[in-house]
Amino acid sequence: MPVTEASRVVRGGRSRLRTEISATFRPADPVARALTAASLSLTVANGMFYAVSALLFTRAMGIPAVTVGVGLTVAGAVGVATSLGAGFLADKVGALRLLTLCVLAQGISLAVFSVVDGVAAFVVVACLATGTRQAGASARSALVARSFTGPSRVEMRARLHVVVNVGIGIGTCVAALALLVDTPTAYRVSVLLVGLLAATGAVPLALLARRTDASRRLAGPPEERPTVPEQAVAAGRSPFRDPQYLTVVALTSVFAVHFGLQTVGLPLWIAGHTEAPTVMISVLLVLNTVLVALFQVRFARGATTVPGAARTMTRACVVLAVACGIYAAAAAGDVVLAVVLLVLAGLVHAAAELWGEAGSWTLAFDLADERTAGAYQGVSAMGYAVAMMIAPLLVTVTAISHGAVGWAVLAGLFLLVGLGFRLGERRWAPRRPEHLA
Repeated sequence: MPVTEASRVVRGGRSRLRTEISATFRPADPVARALTAASLSLTVANGMFYAVSALLFTRAMGIPAVTVGVGLTVAGAVGVATSLGAGFLADKVGALRLLTLCVLAQGISLAVFSVVDGVAAFVVVACLATGTRQAGASARSALVARSFTGPSRVEMRARLHVVVNVGIGIGTCVAALALLVDTPTAYRVSVLLVGLLAATGAVPLALLARRTDASRRLAGPPEERPTVPEQAVAAGRSPFRDPQYLTVVALTSVFAVHFGLQTVGLPLWIAGHTEAPTVMISVLLVLNTVLVALFQVRFARGATTVPGAARTMTRACVVLAVACGIYAAAAAGDVVLAVVLLVLAGLVHAAAELWGEAGSWTLAFDLADERTAGAYQGVSAMGYAVAMMIAPLLVTVTAISHGAVGWAVLAGLFLLVGLGFRLGERRWAPRRPEHLA
């Protein structure tokens, strides 16, 4: 094409990129802006914490690795309970207020790690940190459900997912300083900074609560719907009496096991079963982070209805099963082939995550009873917390313990989940309160 036309295309691409970055990190909507700022603080802090926590617990605190694993499992169980309870509590005290308190409490809990010693103190603080994090996740989902409608809710979650990935990436890079120093003091100081940074995420949420326009908007269901009387809100259906929603939560929770596959299974598989260098662990994590940051919003736009989301989830499950097969094949080749196959599997896995996250958000929002949005999002978050708790065990007893056969079992599991979504595509219908029907 002519030079002038090529220049216009380049300028147009840069303009669209700037618009996308601004919409994601500096949204005009006050609720979106507060959620983005809080999420960025939290995820940078979490990225730092993930990078140094294992060494903090084992080297600085002197706790055996097996004991750390048991303690974190106990903390995960606490997180399951708090994620459920927070959803119901959000309908009573308000999602914004609850989220603000959870963010502040999580920051304080993380900071306390810098001064504690001993197994008992470690378990208590881990339970507090995990419990407040999972409770905050439920409150955040309830806040999005209350503040946005239709496709805008899914797009908001997609943009927050981008912020999460970018924040964790930044935090991981910052934590490299502590890893380079590699002393107990460095790890304790870094986790103190982690806690302080996480706590600052409560500031934009507290400022949002002081806005009168935001207060009116968050007082009930989204403003684009008819006003619901308080007694009608109280009479909303319990998610535990909604078989359709429980089925969806069960299916999406099994799909969410792939996060454990990514963070626990792949490092063990690459290091112990393939000829690839261990640096590929970091390469695949960075590759996933970049792809999610670049494409999550675009992928989310294809899953804005319940049938569309169900189809998207089916596609995600099939693609994830393919990724399992490629990961397994990486063990059969030399260094070059292993690296090529791992990168290919990482690309396929990222596509599954992009489709799966988008589909699961739409289903979690659109199949919920709007009158008890917090309770429904709490059940959804509980399912995710359960998946995160069981994923390490499931991945290790299948793929890591039994190689290709184990990978085949995981692939078969994901295909069965995909079949469940396929069957539900025409059966699931959005739930609307009776007085709005």
